[in-house]
Amino acid sequence: MKYLHPKRWLRITTEILKIFWNYYILPDKIYLKKQYYQIMGEKLNLKNPKKFTEKIQWLKLNDRNPDYHKMVDKYDVKLFVEKLIGSHCIIPTLGVWEKFDEIDFDKLPSQFVLKCTHDSASVVICKDKNTFNFLSARKKLEAALKINYYRHENKQWAYNKIKPRIIAEKYLDDLANSEIKDYKFYCFNGNPKYCQVIANRQTKETIDFYDEDWNHQNFIGLLDGKVEILFSEKGNEKPDKLDEMLRIASKLSKDIPYVRVDLYCIKDNIYFGEMTFYPAGGLGFFKPKEWDLNLGNLINLHN
Repeated sequence: MKYLHPKRWLRITTEILKIFWNYYILPDKIYLKKQYYQIMGEKLNLKNPKKFTEKIQWLKLNDRNPDYHKMVDKYDVKLFVEKLIGSHCIIPTLGVWEKFDEIDFDKLPSQFVLKCTHDSASVVICKDKNTFNFLSARKKLEAALKINYYRHENKQWAYNKIKPRIIAEKYLDDLANSEIKDYKFYCFNGNPKYCQVIANRQTKETIDFYDEDWNHQNFIGLLDGKVEILFSEKGNEKPDKLDEMLRIASKLSKDIPYVRVDLYCIKDNIYFGEMTFYPAGGLGFFKPKEWDLNLGNLINLHN
């Protein structure tokens, strides 16, 4: 066993205890106040929250509808969506498993997508099984299965106690294209007020917001304060299926104070992406910053 200098050992032990304290011991309310101040540079007002970022923290603590667990689970949400709008917007599921070793790859097609059902970003794309890196996929997905997304991502309550699984979905070539645009609808009690369009993720990412009539807005959010993201130079054309996407977003967000409904529109087909209750954990910045308040005014906490 490699010898550790006492000072290094102390630093490592202190860091482990700090993580354990923050994630497992510290009450959610105190943790969120601490995180908000560290990241946003301001005290978190939970008694009379006004800003969007403040109200997202309030919702984490107070809006604890058990149905939210199903809505953020990438497998269970498909049943929820199918009941409300039908199956035509759902990317077909090829299988779901609790462990990587349970996957029978012989039964999967030559192209498919793997992802964990309980988190974000643990996506593995297989374009050809003959050249697919199974070891890399195993490493990524098994590591993701061990993560408690609720604890490690700023107490996002909807993800609490979700059973980690791996889901395989049909590979859609257009969805794997880095130039495909994400349409993320900011919905307030069933009212999709703004659509966030994210494009050029693999090159020079742009973010644009539009209202329901597709008028370009002068704000960007939610930013981490480090990466500079700009408006697209030429803007984004109004999608032909905008009205249908607005209808879908409205149905899925009914009676929810705030939720972001993510959709794709490819070759006249609309596909459901996910539902997000706490974008960026509610710990991001708007430019101009007054939009933190403007969007916060749209969230009714006592409906």
